[in-house]
Amino acid sequence: MKTRLATRLPSMVLPAGALAGALAGTIVPAQASTIVDWTLNRPEGTRRYLVVEPDRLAARNRPLVILLHGHGASAAMMVGVDSLAGYRPQDWIRLAERERIMLIAPEGSTASDGKIDWNDCRGDASIRSDDVGFIAELIDNAVARLGADPERIYVFGSANGGAMAYRLGIELGPRLAAIGVQGALMPAQSRCRAPSHPLSVFVTHGTADPVMPYGGGKVGNWLLRERGNGLGAEESLAVWRRLAGLGGGPYRSRIPHLQSSDPTSAIRYVWGGDPAQVQVELLRIDGGGHVPASKGDAFPWWLNKLVGNMNRDVDTAEEAWIFFRDKRAIVKQ
Repeated sequence: MKTRLATRLPSMVLPAGALAGALAGTIVPAQASTIVDWTLNRPEGTRRYLVVEPDRLAARNRPLVILLHGHGASAAMMVGVDSLAGYRPQDWIRLAERERIMLIAPEGSTASDGKIDWNDCRGDASIRSDDVGFIAELIDNAVARLGADPERIYVFGSANGGAMAYRLGIELGPRLAAIGVQGALMPAQSRCRAPSHPLSVFVTHGTADPVMPYGGGKVGNWLLRERGNGLGAEESLAVWRRLAGLGGGPYRSRIPHLQSSDPTSAIRYVWGGDPAQVQVELLRIDGGGHVPASKGDAFPWWLNKLVGNMNRDVDTAEEAWIFFRDKRAIVKQ
């Protein structure tokens, strides 16, 4: 059963911290999008997710991007409702309004360290709730009740959310048109089976990521302990390339550098020549840290010190959507 908790909320004018007030019944005039807070009753307990509906969104056959937050983050941060030290990412909201995409940002569950995260495939990290079942039921409801196009269901995750996107690609692959992963790795010790369904996969990863090391190994830092071990970013992607039979050399292009003060740069590698067919892409951020790239969103200097540098040549959301938009799942009748 799904319970609606709140009135419709404007995405672009809701100040930081205002979501709690909105859930108490505050009504603010609608702007370019509305955000509705929902709950879903599950065997593991009540689960929460936010639905973003741009005002010009079609009534049916809506493309849907499911956004998965990282460890210790939140659904509200993924859609720009909440902020961290003034950092309020707006790229996905702007993209959804321009491209008429529905966004759903689910909330993870509480881990052993008290932070919210996802039950990905790492066998050497703690096992938690049935997040695959939660996302599967969420997709069912989105198609049946919110007009989502079953052929255009995409998943994008950051960090721990990206690791969860990999798991969804393994366990829900036939239901998805593509997945996107930012700053995440396939597990070195997996409790999931190997992928068996060829799927389009977009990966972006910084080579100086201090939390999910580009070359693989121990995940975490002095703030995040016992997070398991991961394969390298390229090795993770190779799992999906081999499954899709994309063994040849990639198309390679360097992204134009926009700011001389930006110490990072970006290179795109694409396997598969047809955007409407299975492709695999790596957007490598040389010198980049554990943070999405963005031309417009500012990142506090002290967070750069903690998680590494943000690339300013591309928008991660934009790059993921360009990769997603022509992909379709084959839905069995």
